Amino acid sequence: MTVSKVVEEKNDYYKNRTHYKQRNMWTGILFGLGVVAFIDEALFHQLLHWHHFYDKSTTNMGLVSDGLFHVFSFFATIGSAFLLADLHRKHGFWLKRWLGGIFLGAGVFQLYDGIIQHKLMRLHQIRYNVNILPYDVVWNVVAAILIVIGIILLVQTNQKGH
Repeated sequence: MTVSKVVEEKNDYYKNRTHYKQRNMWTGILFGLGVVAFIDEALFHQLLHWHHFYDKSTTNMGLVSDGLFHVFSFFATIGSAFLLADLHRKHGFWLKRWLGGIFLGAGVFQLYDGIIQHKLMRLHQIRYNVNILPYDVVWNVVAAILIVIGIILLVQTNQKGH
């Protein structure tokens, strides 16, 4: 392979990745939403039994709401996998940008859950019958850290050459 061919392929790679930069970000965001929702549902709902997605009714309704929440996380994750495969097929995958999307999506979901669902809508709390303040602080601080990491990665990939 000649040097000019290598340079041409590298230029095509950067052109494709730049062309699909928004799709890389949104595919990452969808994957981040799906994965953090799955972790929340599997760990806090099923394994630790701390809460259900909807705790304002019977335990059976809580289990049904958990099932619907699980369906959401499954479809978000699988949908993002199809979008990711399409990016690879088009030679437009950009790992750093995709990871930025994942961190941003995971953080936004967790912050939405912690503020909107836990505090404003009161669909459920992280735990019951304990001092909830330390749980809320950790939950929302971790969410903010994930968002900041995602934003940093996305800003870095907006600059040429990353």
